Amino acid sequence: MAHTIHVRRVYDLPAPDDGSRVLVDRLWPRGVSRQRAALTLWLKDVAPSTDLRQWFGHDPARWDEFQERYGAELRANPQPVRQLLDMTRAGPLTLLYGARDTQHNEAVVLAAYLHRLLDHTA
Repeated sequence: MAHTIHVRRVYDLPAPDDGSRVLVDRLWPRGVSRQRAALTLWLKDVAPSTDLRQWFGHDPARWDEFQERYGAELRANPQPVRQLLDMTRAGPLTLLYGARDTQHNEAVVLAAYLHRLLDHTA
């Protein structure tokens, strides 16, 4: 069974195929009202730790190591991951993030992580 996981900026308008919309940032994005974000859930617990986020600083040169460190944090904190897996099994899931960089952010890493877990349980 194919599970749909979208990765989108929280600043983009909601799309009809979004399904559950989950903000995966630890900090609320600037300039976005809660109404406009149209969230199903704000899951701060699945976001990278403050130390990791500050170390990474959205520096593409640190991307590979960021993915490894964030993966380790996700493995050490299975409950919010399990919650996202359950949501994905129920229907489309959209992971929302605030960063400007659309290729180097935690939502991209998290989506890949969830896909790997879903592939292993399929």
